[in-house]
Amino acid sequence: MDPLVLGAVVAVATILVLFSGVSVALGLLIVSAGFLMVFDGMRSLELMPEILFGKLDNFALLSIPMFIIMGASIASTRAGADLYEALERWLTRVPGGLVVSNLGACALFAAMSGSSPATCAAIGKMGIPEMRKRGYPDGVAAGSIAAGGTLGILIPPSVTMIVYGIATETSIGRLFLAGVFPGLLLVGLFMLWSLYSTWRSGDASVLSAGSYTWGERFEILPRVVPFLVIIVGVLYAMYGGIATPSETAAVGALLCLLIAMVIYRLWNPRDLWVVLRDSTRESVMILFIIAAAGVFSYMLSSLYITQSIAGWIGELEVNRWVLMGAINVFLLIAGFFLPPVAVILMAAPILLPIITTAGFDPIWFAVILTINMEIGLISPPVGLNLYVINGIAPDISLRTILMGSLPFVLCMVVAIVLLSIFPGIALWLPNLVMGPGM
Repeated sequence: MDPLVLGAVVAVATILVLFSGVSVALGLLIVSAGFLMVFDGMRSLELMPEILFGKLDNFALLSIPMFIIMGASIASTRAGADLYEALERWLTRVPGGLVVSNLGACALFAAMSGSSPATCAAIGKMGIPEMRKRGYPDGVAAGSIAAGGTLGILIPPSVTMIVYGIATETSIGRLFLAGVFPGLLLVGLFMLWSLYSTWRSGDASVLSAGSYTWGERFEILPRVVPFLVIIVGVLYAMYGGIATPSETAAVGALLCLLIAMVIYRLWNPRDLWVVLRDSTRESVMILFIIAAAGVFSYMLSSLYITQSIAGWIGELEVNRWVLMGAINVFLLIAGFFLPPVAVILMAAPILLPIITTAGFDPIWFAVILTINMEIGLISPPVGLNLYVINGIAPDISLRTILMGSLPFVLCMVVAIVLLSIFPGIALWLPNLVMGPGM
């Protein structure tokens, strides 16, 4: 069978298996084993255990459970609420300071937790009721938190960036730095749209400032500054050459647990057990997907599918930006149905030789891919963040949440366009700190 035709058959089979309801990792293993048996014979299955465990034999993978523990320990406390209150008190004199503080809190909490659903839940529980009480439109209140929560997979430290780095053998340090300015760009676009949408609603009085004393502003800082110091310290240790990403993640996880115990009195063994249990469960899920994706990639390569697709696309006489547009459409559709980690592990090894042949920087492409995954988090039919917000504010209809989120999807599209025109937005900082890349 022609490898390109076989690739189409594999794609259809993979979609059908994943839509059957099995887990992503198990689905990838089923598809891989099935096609290897049919086309390479039963003996090809003997290599599967070696590939499965060999894919996990990577020291960099240790950073994933460590960063997850780091985020889980923060999410289990009132850190999100305190962060929101601190920003609200300090930004109260800024017109529209409430929505600005919500989005700022989302950005900072995302940097601390690395989890989009956790960011939505932690900031949304405080931010949405307060914005609605102040008169902000329901769509702005829900949509801004749903969109702000997506920043968790872009702003460092990001688990999805680690996964991309491992899947493509790209520098994780460069990937983290590449996400900083695009993340800030998205925060700025989100803030501008939120303020404009609120002003357009006709009740500009909600943009007026509140009132807090200087004492009230300073009293909240001791509860949030330690977490911010840890984030800065982790990044400094990583880029200052003091420790590897895995080592800094381990130290960060330990310090976040200690701060959660000391400042937020997380002494109950049951609470600590929940943090470790949930972290272990999420880590195992991600690592299982990584291992299964390794087998899936081996199957594609063994059947000469990956090489044929790359060669076929390389022979197409199309403008490279038309090619990038088609890749973005593919990523958007995949992100509508699959979690970011699964999409990255399945698509990145196939797309990397294509985008590098076309002259695109793999670090820049990681940011583009991640923003596409962010869009999937606030788009139906999966749209995980939409359901998190609906659970926080059940009296706001899912349709209202979706309509409130759509303008933020357009903001993300604008960010992709800006990054395409000005790739330095993503590449300037990693090139400055770590030297020129490719």
